[in-house]
Amino acid sequence: MNSLIFLLLILIARVLCIEASVHEYGGDKFTRKGNAFVLHGGSEGIYHSRLHQSSANGDAYIRIERIIFRRPQSVSNFSTGLIYAVLFAVDDRETIGGSAYGGQRAICCTADLAKLGVCKEGEIIHRQSIKNPGWPKVFGVPFDVNEESSTMQPRSIQITRTGMYNLYFMHCEPRLSDMIVEGKTVWKNPTGYLPGRMAPLSKFYGFMSFAFLVLGSFWFSQYARFWKEVLQLQNCITLVITLGMFEMALWYFDYAEFNKIGVRPIGITVWAVTFGAVKRTVSRMIILTVSMGYGVVRPTLGGLTSKVIMLGATFFIASEVLELAEHVGAISDLSGNAMLFLCLPVAILDAFFLLWIFTSLSSTLKKLQGKRMMAKLDIYRKFTNALAVAVIVSVGWICYELYFKATDIYNEQWKNAWIIPAFWQVLSLSLLCVICALWAPSQNSMRYAYSDDGIEEFEEDDILMLLKSSPLPTKDVGSPTEVRTSSSDDGVLSGDLEEAKTHSANGVGVATHRPLYRQPSSLIGSANL
Repeated sequence: MNSLIFLLLILIARVLCIEASVHEYGGDKFTRKGNAFVLHGGSEGIYHSRLHQSSANGDAYIRIERIIFRRPQSVSNFSTGLIYAVLFAVDDRETIGGSAYGGQRAICCTADLAKLGVCKEGEIIHRQSIKNPGWPKVFGVPFDVNEESSTMQPRSIQITRTGMYNLYFMHCEPRLSDMIVEGKTVWKNPTGYLPGRMAPLSKFYGFMSFAFLVLGSFWFSQYARFWKEVLQLQNCITLVITLGMFEMALWYFDYAEFNKIGVRPIGITVWAVTFGAVKRTVSRMIILTVSMGYGVVRPTLGGLTSKVIMLGATFFIASEVLELAEHVGAISDLSGNAMLFLCLPVAILDAFFLLWIFTSLSSTLKKLQGKRMMAKLDIYRKFTNALAVAVIVSVGWICYELYFKATDIYNEQWKNAWIIPAFWQVLSLSLLCVICALWAPSQNSMRYAYSDDGIEEFEEDDILMLLKSSPLPTKDVGSPTEVRTSSSDDGVLSGDLEEAKTHSANGVGVATHRPLYRQPSSLIGSANL
């Protein structure tokens, strides 16, 4: 447990390298890629500047602030070639690097390429784009003898073409392998500092906040009307709705503030992540306990309570770590293997939840059917169908998500990337709406609660058939008219129901300590179902 808490603290401490439109470099080192040394400076989708837009707020640009390259003093006794900053659109990626005679592609100019006259040995290979004249943008600074630092002057590059842009710092000098970079770059869209692939999420979370407000208004109004009939399950649903409202509002303000200042507001982001992790954990635990029949066919979970709590706590920690790494830490800071490592525990725990839920549902449905609790059975069947549909849709979407990421290696479909996280929020809200419709507070809420009186629930037709077919002993009946049959003038059983049940119980052995016959209205779910 201590190691998990330590990991959480480390992830929160990574805020110095948060994902933002203001990319800061605090002593970052180069890594070797092929025959070059490369440092990724950032990647963002940027929309082009608005036409005829004179206001500075409508400009889209990438501004390179004062960038400083520092090399160790031990390797400062020689002059070097240029240290480059290379900025290019993703569809111009082929303009960087080259190969001689169809050989392996290289970033730095080799002796063979120099012989062909396409570049100078030791320099970065680049050529002008045909699609986007004037690109890529390449800037360089050298190191003089005994110079430990070299500064790249600030400059701003106007974006006139929508696309995914990449910034890399590169050099070809092996003796500068320990060189570091300091400074920052600022990336801005016409509408603000929010990255292009995240910009639609601001409006989306505004819509989701409104949707949760509508759902909450309906639920809380029903809760206030029938608070005396509220079940424990309905209290748990109230908690989930409240958590959802806070989560959506926090995400909306998170993106709004991010768009305004260019740096993610850490406090709001951490709270949004935490509320989301708590909501997902509580939702899964509620669905699991309902599937087990808690409060319906069993008063407690018994020895399973500790296991459910342990599973929920483990899922919360795994989900919190993953979300903090994804939203608080910079995406480029974690390798694919590291993200896969964080995703696996959540996926495994989700699969375990699903297996346990559907196993428990199967058992609960059999118990309800065996006891002929038809009203409860109907709700559980609808609940099972909704869960099954949600699982099938989820599996289909996961397949699409894998296909989307596998076919979009270079983030060329960045405009549609926001749909992937948005889908899971919509699916979660849809399932919550179904649960709210099935278990909405009403005047009949208590009829779905657990009862230990031992009486089975029967449908109205079964009651009528039982009374009609049960012979009444003559010693218990004063006259044939004491109990009217269905052929009486009013066409219904209008006699004393308690007396009729007493007579029929004497004939078929049914307990008589509560009314056996129920009015049709009591066998029909509330209008909210």
